[in-house]
Amino acid sequence: MSEHLQIERETGLLTLRMNRPDKKNALTRAMYSGMAEVLKQADQDSSVRAVLITGGATCFTSGNDVADFIQAPPSGLNSEVFQFMQALFEFSKPVVAAVSGPAVGIGTTLLLHCDLVYVSRDATLKMPFVNLGLCPEYGSSLILPRLLGHARAAELLLLGQSFSGEQAAAWGIANQALENGAATLARAREMALRFQQLPPSAVTDSKRLMRAPGREELRQVIEDEGALFGQRLRSPEAIEALTAFMQRRAPDFSRLA
Repeated sequence: MSEHLQIERETGLLTLRMNRPDKKNALTRAMYSGMAEVLKQADQDSSVRAVLITGGATCFTSGNDVADFIQAPPSGLNSEVFQFMQALFEFSKPVVAAVSGPAVGIGTTLLLHCDLVYVSRDATLKMPFVNLGLCPEYGSSLILPRLLGHARAAELLLLGQSFSGEQAAAWGIANQALENGAATLARAREMALRFQQLPPSAVTDSKRLMRAPGREELRQVIEDEGALFGQRLRSPEAIEALTAFMQRRAPDFSRLA
């Protein structure tokens, strides 16, 4: 288990907290592996009725740890990040997210696989995959155009445009936007605890039925995106973009046209 993950348990609820505040909760391979293991164990634990995923009061996650990714780019379906994606995708019980501050890259796309999402109004969600020479991941290229329409999805995925917690709620990505991080976490926890009072099999059966339409198509899209994402990590464009990010300068793609 990664030292940057905190697990909290109370009646019926397991809270999975990303806790790397000095790096804005940037996700490492160890964190992905740890989160995947927590979800797999919670899915088999009858005492867990729901999982709450959150970060800090001022930051959900800044996305992937770039240095970690450059050192060992994920390759194939056995990579740590894909293990986490698969564990969340297959999770049979309700997953609730509480999001405050930045939610970058997978910090946004993972929300598309949660059942209830609560955000602070000042949350900043962003998917800058193309900006980094990469491509959309975790089914976002399928889910977002269907949810938001092509034009708006293109702004978010092709331009990497950021959007607020209020916009996320208005667009149906989140259930509700709240005043601040404390209020967001309290609301998410309140809703997650409600599952303790409901018949568990009825909940999991209902989630399965809700997720069933297009599920195999989505599974294939996630795999296809993952394969291309891995290839693009090794592309000259991504190398330039990620190197520029590490060097705190603007990338120069003119030589790659």
